Amino acid sequence: MAGKADFTSEEWGKILQSIMLAGIAVSAAEPSGLLGTLKEGMASARALLEARADPSADDLVKAAITDFETPDGLNVARQGVASLVIGSTPAQISGKAIDALHQVSSLLDAKAPADSVAFKTWLRHIAAAVADASKEGGFLGFGGVRVSEAEKASLREILTALNLPGDD
Repeated sequence: MAGKADFTSEEWGKILQSIMLAGIAVSAAEPSGLLGTLKEGMASARALLEARADPSADDLVKAAITDFETPDGLNVARQGVASLVIGSTPAQISGKAIDALHQVSSLLDAKAPADSVAFKTWLRHIAAAVADASKEGGFLGFGGVRVSEAEKASLREILTALNLPGDD
C-alpha cells in the first residue's frame, strides 16, 4: 500500500489539497451563503472524521488524513488551495478544483494503483456530502432543493475528473 514516502513533496501536497478541493468544487458551483457554507464545511470535516475512525479505511486515505491533521500538512493544503482560488470567481474556483482533482487522479493511478480507486472514491464521498449538506435556493431554509442542478453538474464533473463510474 502507498503512503507519503511514495510521493514527492509536491505530489503529496496535491494529494492533501485534494481533500479540500473535493468539497470546494461543489461549494463553488452553487454558493450557499454563510449558513450553507458552514454546513458544507462541517460535512467535509465529518467525512474526514468518519474515514479516520473507520478501521477498514484505505491506508493511503488514513495516511493523508493523519498528515492533513498536522499543522504542516494543513498549511501545505491551505497554501496550495489558496494559490488556486485567490482572485477567482466561484465558477473559476470550481473549474480549477476539478482540474486539480483530475491531476490527482492521474497521479494516484500512476503511483498508487492499489489505493487509487479507494482514495478517489473517498474524494467523491466528500464532494457528495458537501452537496447534500445544505439546501440551495429558497429563503431562510424554506423551499429550495437539497442538491442543485449546478451541484449535480459539479458532481458529474468530479466523477469524470476522478475517472470513476457514475451512480446510475
